[in-house]
Amino acid sequence: MPNIVDPFPDYDFIPEKKVLIESLRSPLPPYIRVNTLKTPEHLIVKAIEKEGIFIKPIEKVPFFYRAQWEKGLGHAFSYKLGLFYPQALSSALPVMCLAPRPKELILDMCAAPGGKTTYIAQLTGDTALIVANDRNLGRLSSLTSNIKRLGITSIVVTSISGEQFPPHPKFDKVLLDAPCSGEGKYRLDSSGNILFKAKGKTNLPAIQKGLIVRAYDTLKPGGILVYSTCTLNPLENEDVVTYLLKKRKAKVLSWNPPVSSGPGLTEFKDRSFHNDCANTRRFYPHQIQSVGFFVAKIFKPR
Repeated sequence: MPNIVDPFPDYDFIPEKKVLIESLRSPLPPYIRVNTLKTPEHLIVKAIEKEGIFIKPIEKVPFFYRAQWEKGLGHAFSYKLGLFYPQALSSALPVMCLAPRPKELILDMCAAPGGKTTYIAQLTGDTALIVANDRNLGRLSSLTSNIKRLGITSIVVTSISGEQFPPHPKFDKVLLDAPCSGEGKYRLDSSGNILFKAKGKTNLPAIQKGLIVRAYDTLKPGGILVYSTCTLNPLENEDVVTYLLKKRKAKVLSWNPPVSSGPGLTEFKDRSFHNDCANTRRFYPHQIQSVGFFVAKIFKPR
């Protein structure tokens, strides 16, 4: 058996770190979200199972199922009909934290390809007004395609740089699933090499800090901002939240997620983070059998 290189040598805060590293050698199980905006859930389940896809519901995560099929799920006829959306289990968590309600005005600031946006629409019965924004024009086609395939009518698509998103109108709720280094997606090959590494910008914390301040500024007083990433890096997570708390009179609220999680950090190496960061939640791949995530629920006082 080849030696497995630790992809996170500085992250002593990871619980059961050896178990995590070993788990990275196996692929993550696929999950789907059934689209009850098209037809009742029990009929969708029947249609999916009729194609030979085995699915098992995920307790406490509405509409999510673990899936098993010998083919790619995107080839299923029920997928093409918009009856389900392949989606990592952990990507449901920021939306559940946001707790969207019917008739609310909601912004998804970095929305493409649309998994979280369309989940917001589903949880609100397609009756909220959702602005799905993404500055990357190349990703807008997947966003609009998914919205159309799922039959959703409550989403308006925009393409504006998040840092320059207009401060008006004010939103009841904002989701900022920020661009990040993607460490929560890491998998290892048979030689112990990392299969996934985010490419591109190295100044991610600076980008994230600009985004989180503007996202907060688009909120109504009394509104909720959920900041999330799929990385384990504290400099992209707790440090970004701390930056916002220094710039604005925000408050991080506690949240009880439906799957295993750990508290956010209040220190890392030579850095100290705001005490409110203990209310953020960290989700580790080996504990939830999905992509690693960070979620912060932020309140704007009236």
